[in-house]
Amino acid sequence: MKDQLFDFIRIHISQIGGITPAMKVARLGEAFNIRTAWHGPGDVSPVGHSANAHIDFAVWNFGIQEAVNFSDRIKEIFPGSPYVENGYMYVNEVPGLGVDINEEVAAKFPIQEVQLNNWTQLRKMDGTVIRP
Repeated sequence: MKDQLFDFIRIHISQIGGITPAMKVARLGEAFNIRTAWHGPGDVSPVGHSANAHIDFAVWNFGIQEAVNFSDRIKEIFPGSPYVENGYMYVNEVPGLGVDINEEVAAKFPIQEVQLNNWTQLRKMDGTVIRP
């Protein structure tokens, strides 16, 4: 960062340990005029996208936010999901990240098959989350 070899901080929030480490990185970037662009591809849950957006709201050096439009099924499983409209991401105003998980609906859609040796693999075969 000190040599300003890049313009944007593009990190997957959950892979660096969550909101607190991300805020530290963003604050460091602020000192060097490097903006945020948190990683938000389609394999990031609504909870992750909401975390990204909340960090965006809290830092001075917000740059841009990668986002997706969630399917109706995902919105049913994750009530309160952030959404994109006219190029802007919106989050709701309930406490915390604002996203709930409807476990009853989620149980209707179990993981069918887990691919091994996939760079996005963050779960064991039994579905247990693997921390990076």
